[in-house]
Amino acid sequence: MLGLQLPTDPRWADLASKNIEEILIDHAYCEQKAASTCISLIQAFPEHTKIVEELSPVVSEEWGHFRSVLKQLNKRGFSLGRQRKDEYVHALIQFVKKGTMGQSKEEVLMDKLLMAALIEARSCERFKLLWKHFEEIDTELSAFYKQLMVAEANHYTLFLDLAKRYINEDKVKQRWQEWLSYEAEVMQSFALRGDRVH
Repeated sequence: MLGLQLPTDPRWADLASKNIEEILIDHAYCEQKAASTCISLIQAFPEHTKIVEELSPVVSEEWGHFRSVLKQLNKRGFSLGRQRKDEYVHALIQFVKKGTMGQSKEEVLMDKLLMAALIEARSCERFKLLWKHFEEIDTELSAFYKQLMVAEANHYTLFLDLAKRYINEDKVKQRWQEWLSYEAEVMQSFALRGDRVH
């Protein structure tokens, strides 16, 4: 369903379970940034009514997820800690059309929506791995990540649907394939580590 071209190495979930404090801290900031992304899209494209209407509740939902991750940290005696550079998102940003090379505002919007969809897709895939991995060792975390996996899947489809609403669907499909190929290259270039969601 997600279309990701390079599945996560199955060993990642085991590594993540051994670094649960780091994963939860990183995850908390991911949820915070997801809320910020929706706010930024609303601010940048207020003339697109559906973006405003559809993403406003997602801001609240993502902030609710942030608070849920904080609760998981607190239950385990951990504090939030400092935000680390998100190398994955930083790499994806390099692929976004900036509007400085003659791209239309719609093309810029398309790339921002597709990047958001891709981040949600990869998060969904990884949360599924955590859900399954924790089933036998931490049922609370397992249920937590199953719930978030479903939410990420919904956000992934929402961002894709918004792109298709405002930009020609064939263009969106073509650019989406480019994004999937690029993201696979990015993932391939990273060493396997268990202290980050992405």
